[in-house]
Amino acid sequence: MRLAIGSKQVLPGAARLRALPGRSCAMALLALAAAAPLAARAAPSTFGPVIGSAILCRSHLDNAYFHDYLVSAFGPSYKHEGGAYWFKAEGTLWGAPVTDIMISDDTSELVFVAAVADTTPDKLEESIRNAVGVRHLSMDNSPYPVRASNPGSKIVYFKTKSKIYCAKYKPLPVGR
Repeated sequence: MRLAIGSKQVLPGAARLRALPGRSCAMALLALAAAAPLAARAAPSTFGPVIGSAILCRSHLDNAYFHDYLVSAFGPSYKHEGGAYWFKAEGTLWGAPVTDIMISDDTSELVFVAAVADTTPDKLEESIRNAVGVRHLSMDNSPYPVRASNPGSKIVYFKTKSKIYCAKYKPLPVGR
C-alpha cells in the first residue's frame, strides 16, 4: 500500500524498511530500536500473586528467582543502580498502578523486592488494606512517615509517588 502525499509516493512503516537495500534495512532497524523509548510491557496474570505477595513479605525472597521472573515478564532491566535491577512495568498491584519493579542484586546483605506505585502512600496503604487486609501504620508523626506492616513491608514516599518494599537479611550459607 502506498500513500500519496503531494506529488510523492510514501510507503508505510515496515514497507519503507523492506524497500531499503540489504544492509541499509538492518541499519535502519537497529537505529529504530535504539531510538525507541523503553516501553513497559504489560504485566502477566501471575504478577499480583507473585510480586505482590513478595512485596508484602508474604513469601520467601529469592532475588535470583524474582530476577528471572521479571526478565521473562518484562525483558531485561533498564538500569542497575543502588544495589538493584530496575524493570519498567505496566500493571497494577492491589488496584494501584505500578511503574517500576526493583530486585536486589548480590552486593548487599539484604534481599529485597520493591515497586514504585503511581499514587501517594496514603492511597496505596488504603488500596492494600481494602484488597488484602494488610495495614501499614505510620511509624512516626513526621510529614513523610514510613508506614510498616506486621509482616515487615514498608511504604515510603518516592518523590510524588510511593515505593513499597520487603527487605530481609540473606540467610547464612549452608554449613555455617
